[in-house]
Amino acid sequence: MGYSQAELDDVQAKWKLRFPPDLAELLREHRPFVDDPQCFDWVTANPDLIRERLTWPFESYWVGVQRHGIWWPEWGGKPVSSADQRHKLQAIFSDAPKLIPLLSHRYIPEEPFENGNPVFSVFYSDIIHYGANLLDWMERECQPFRARP
Repeated sequence: MGYSQAELDDVQAKWKLRFPPDLAELLREHRPFVDDPQCFDWVTANPDLIRERLTWPFESYWVGVQRHGIWWPEWGGKPVSSADQRHKLQAIFSDAPKLIPLLSHRYIPEEPFENGNPVFSVFYSDIIHYGANLLDWMERECQPFRARP
C-alpha cells in the first residue's frame, strides 16, 4: 500500500518539493521497503534523516571542493576564503533543480515537472546517470519498492 494523496501533499509542502508525476504515482502505489537501511518512509522517518538526504548532493559536493579543489571554470573565479566558496557554491546549487532522494545516493530531479526524468547516483563530485527514467532505474536496482514478502 502506498501513500495517500494527502500524505504526499503534506510531504511535498513540508520539504518544499514537487514529486514528478511518475514518482508521485509510484509512491501512491508503494511505500519504500524500509527494512532496507538505505531507504526511508517520507511520513514516519526521522526528519533529520530526510534533511540529511535532501542536503547530501550539496554537502557531498562541498567535500570535493574542500578536499580536492574542484571548481568548474563556468562558475567564475574561485573565491579565496572557504566561507565565500561555500556561499558561491550554494548559490550555484540553488539555481539547479532540486534532487529528490530515492534510495541510498540515487536521486531524481524535481524538474522538469513531467514523467521521465533521469535518475542519478550522487556521490560527492561523482555524479552518474543511473537510469534513463524511473522505470529504467527500478528495473536495475529497485528492491525497496518491490512488494513486501
